[in-house]
Amino acid sequence: MKALSLSTALLTALLAHPAGAEEGGPVSLAAAQASADATVKQMKPEEMTILTHGIMPLALGGAAGPIPADAIPGAGYVPGIPRLGIPALKETDASLGVSYVGGVRKDGATALPSAVAQAASWNSALVYRGGAMIGSEARAKGFNVLLAGGVNLMRDPRNGRTFEYFSEDPLLSGVLVGAAIRGVQSNGIISTIKHFALNGQETGRKHVDVRISDAAARESDLLAFQIGIEQGQPGSVMCAYNRVNGHHACDNDYLLNKVLKQDWGYKGFVMSDWGAVPGVEAAIHGLDQQSGEQLDTALFFGDVLGRKAVSDPAYAARLADMNRRILTAIHAVRLDSNPPVPGGKIDFAANAQVAEEVARQGIVLLKNADKVLPLAATARSIAVIGGYADGGVLSGAGSSQVHGEKGPAVARPQSAKEGPFSSFFAQQYHRSSPLDAIAARATQAKISFRDGRYIADAVEKARQSEVAIIFATQWTTEGLDVPDLSLPDGQDALIAAVAAANPRTIVVLETGGPVKMPWLDKVAAVVEAWYPGARGGQAIASVLFGETNPSGRLPISFPASEAQLPRPKLDGSDWVEPNFIGEVGPENRALTADYDVEGSDVGYRWFARQGQKPLFPFGYGLSYTSFESGGLKMSGLSARFTVRNSGTRAGDEVAQLYLVSRAGTPKRRLAAFSRVSLEPGARQTVSVSIDPRVLADWNGHGWTMPGGDYVFALGKDAETLGQPISIRLPAKSWKD
Repeated sequence: MKALSLSTALLTALLAHPAGAEEGGPVSLAAAQASADATVKQMKPEEMTILTHGIMPLALGGAAGPIPADAIPGAGYVPGIPRLGIPALKETDASLGVSYVGGVRKDGATALPSAVAQAASWNSALVYRGGAMIGSEARAKGFNVLLAGGVNLMRDPRNGRTFEYFSEDPLLSGVLVGAAIRGVQSNGIISTIKHFALNGQETGRKHVDVRISDAAARESDLLAFQIGIEQGQPGSVMCAYNRVNGHHACDNDYLLNKVLKQDWGYKGFVMSDWGAVPGVEAAIHGLDQQSGEQLDTALFFGDVLGRKAVSDPAYAARLADMNRRILTAIHAVRLDSNPPVPGGKIDFAANAQVAEEVARQGIVLLKNADKVLPLAATARSIAVIGGYADGGVLSGAGSSQVHGEKGPAVARPQSAKEGPFSSFFAQQYHRSSPLDAIAARATQAKISFRDGRYIADAVEKARQSEVAIIFATQWTTEGLDVPDLSLPDGQDALIAAVAAANPRTIVVLETGGPVKMPWLDKVAAVVEAWYPGARGGQAIASVLFGETNPSGRLPISFPASEAQLPRPKLDGSDWVEPNFIGEVGPENRALTADYDVEGSDVGYRWFARQGQKPLFPFGYGLSYTSFESGGLKMSGLSARFTVRNSGTRAGDEVAQLYLVSRAGTPKRRLAAFSRVSLEPGARQTVSVSIDPRVLADWNGHGWTMPGGDYVFALGKDAETLGQPISIRLPAKSWKD
């Protein structure tokens, strides 16, 4: 089965007229490439390297030199060529909204919930809406490139950027990131997909060498990228900091040339991550653009590249192709004929509603003993404890950090030391107070707040109250991994003590990823709210009080302990000195992460292979109603089944179809999924198609499905499976 090329996808995507674009016909693939070819032929020798490198237009980015007058403070700026009508590329982070870059622009943006929260909705249409919303704000601010599309799989839950990525499964991640990218690019701007590839930890992120076989990579992380590129058609791919099998990801012939451009037929351009280019040879190995050049050891894609092109035909051909690819992306979304203009109108109220809906659908109910939830609005007394819940909701830090119009409700510095990047790494809370949202719904209740710093104080207030709600937080950030999966700042002890004092204790988790729960048996309910974005407080309260029936399902497994992980000890955690940008400490030893331990069996696949039970499995989530799925029928790579709401409340179910075994060998792979909304007593027939790559093995040249019996089952989650159904499928091999 031939994967769509970028050009084909761009043609398909552009048939839907981009939001905010001027009237006129869409730019076809052929037209975009023809325009790019014609422009390259007109370029003077001294113009050939202009588009191949750019700066961070920020004083804190290092010695960038004078910042161009038309640059917007943000992540990046690549000058245009006015003589040829080529616009400058004005780039901003990131996947969760237009980032605030230390507040230098003095403006605000709408923060989506974290990507893992979006993925918990299992709703590609909703994720598209979120992408369209943040893309529209980027365009209104004058940016024409949004550095969105994070799709690395969660191989290690301690990864500080887990919150920026979608899931541990290649199918779910690829489908959702494709939807997000389509949404961003519907605004007539370029989106990236990132970080290509196997960027699984922040510890020593510029040095760690990921070791993995071609087959294992293709069946897991690379498959997520492949599906995302096919479905989203991003104008650019951003390569990663880490090494893969000995070579820097941004200087990696296997990743950039062999896989991306040759096997997948990708026609867009590859930009580097900021400070990830080791030398000019990266151009020959597939890199098209050096980003944030002042963060690298030298400017390699300027005069150095130009001189190479003069003396070496291979570099000359490569330089022409680099320009052709960048220009194809520019012409395809019509950045030249319909450029964004700073000062566009932003409807922050409407955009906040989008963010709130994403948060509502992504919240996961993990425990609900004796139906303590939903809370009645007639509750007489509620103790709200911890998590700065009186002020706001937690967000993840780093380059993806977004600020609302008035900035954060709380900003807690991570370090007392000042530095150019210190403001990027502060613990910040969006202005959406859960306490206020709870008070607005429980108007008859006496509501008390305790910050949780003194356990005795919190316990006393919980003992006096009908219900205790603890907001527990796990702050994570780009540049740092967490050392373990416990809750920091003594919160596990706080929860245990409060639960001992009040059996009706509800824990609301605001986390970047999985956490351990040594107190799980002692509390009445657990709600995973993730980093819930601009209106997270309202979304959490709507679930607590039953205005929203929780429908989120875990897109990542929650391990019972670190001992269950493929690498119980995080590689480099014992000697790499953390300094917010993942640099190796003074020992400068080699750092290797062996991903062949689990291979393509990431997350729930690993647990199934090992016969281990996680704390909560992939796909898990409770509801205030009940659902029954059955009647599974298979025909080739298509499946039909029925979902019924057997409870008394309207709600949404996420129907999950799993491969259980293949040709006599146990397998556990998500084969298809569908989110279904049902009134009480209603039923719906669901039809899904299965991507054959999910069932196949990579054979070194293409995909192979062995002939034999394929066993499938509907699942409430990756562990709770229904009656298996067997279908015999013939052997099949094909190339991408």
